[in-house]
Amino acid sequence: MKFACYTLGCKTNQYETQAMEQLLVRAGHEIGRWDQLCDGYIINTCSVTAVADKKNRAVIRRCRKQNPEAIIAVCGCYSQHAPDIVAELGADVVGGSAQREQFVQMLLETAQTRQKQRHLDNALRRREFEVLPAGGLSERTRAMLKVQDGCVNFCSYCIIPYTRGPVRSAPLETAVAQARELARQGYREIVITGIEIASWGVDLPGKPGPETLFDAICRAVPQCRVRLGSLEPRIVTRAFCEKMAELPNLCPQFHLSMQSGCDTVLVRMKRKYDTARYYESVALLKEFFPGCAVTTDMIVAFPGETQEEFAESLAFIQKCGFADMHIFPYSRRPGTPADKMPGQHDNDTKERRSRAAIAVARQMSLAYREDLVGTETEVLFEEEEKGYFTGHAPNYVKVYAKGEDLHNRVRNVRLTEVYEDGILGEVAG
Repeated sequence: MKFACYTLGCKTNQYETQAMEQLLVRAGHEIGRWDQLCDGYIINTCSVTAVADKKNRAVIRRCRKQNPEAIIAVCGCYSQHAPDIVAELGADVVGGSAQREQFVQMLLETAQTRQKQRHLDNALRRREFEVLPAGGLSERTRAMLKVQDGCVNFCSYCIIPYTRGPVRSAPLETAVAQARELARQGYREIVITGIEIASWGVDLPGKPGPETLFDAICRAVPQCRVRLGSLEPRIVTRAFCEKMAELPNLCPQFHLSMQSGCDTVLVRMKRKYDTARYYESVALLKEFFPGCAVTTDMIVAFPGETQEEFAESLAFIQKCGFADMHIFPYSRRPGTPADKMPGQHDNDTKERRSRAAIAVARQMSLAYREDLVGTETEVLFEEEEKGYFTGHAPNYVKVYAKGEDLHNRVRNVRLTEVYEDGILGEVAG
């Protein structure tokens, strides 16, 4: 049989979709494209915002309308907390945000019997990390390696702790073995991912810190770049940076979770740091990794955010000098404390503040890229686009260059000028 997959949301979801594709192939089935006529479709959902929920519903409806006879199987965070809605939209198989092997088996059984199935666990009772096959089925350039699941931060705007459950960590030896296998398969870059990788190890014997894992993976695959997923600023200490700076294959790009640059808003968000601690982490990263790219996320128009608080956030991000940012207008999430907070903003305010923050973020991104012009860097080329081969430097800046047969090759590139969302370059030699 032929199956196709559609993934919404984070890199962890992308990793898990790739794992399910591998499980299907191992069972003797074919993976098709989403726009092809297939026997079944997997939709791996996200539920980080109400906007994400709306996208989930639209994808499920469209899939059912276009493929009335196919088996539709839905998993992920949205189906974890809204299984009845998912079923009403036409899903034949409803799973949650865990137990991927069981979910694939349910899909295959339903494809044979046409009997609908549903199975969900209680996310808050999960205690074991599910080990899944790492890597995709093609384009062996960059692979994601999931090392952790779950979150116990319970930020006031976030549903994920309720849909993913408590922290579960991959054993160190398992993560290292998977990294080595990815390198053996020909991947040139490994992205360490999870729901909250800064919490890796808290549930393991001896409670090793995440720097232990990062160090072990980097040393196990010296031929690969290793890129870190989103980090909580609390783990970025001088000792952490000293250890990470010893790893030549660690990518100098750090996505440091922020959400707001105003202390009073951070308190309402129930984040576990203030702007002083956050800036300390930014400064340490720039000290130990000169020229590194520090990137972040920012939520604007959080409930009760005043114009003065928003202005504080804008000033703070300029102080940090981020290389890139993702800006999100606050989206109400039923079931979270923030949904019931006073001071909910209208769409006009959200859009206005989003535009203002995006403008500042673009200025910082442009300034960062302009500073790179005239330098030389290694680029891992991935695909052809607009007449160029494109790839990413270790700092994750997108590079456009002319050349032949550059796919999955690392080449030294001299950066010549800012271009669109990246930089133009000339391949050396």
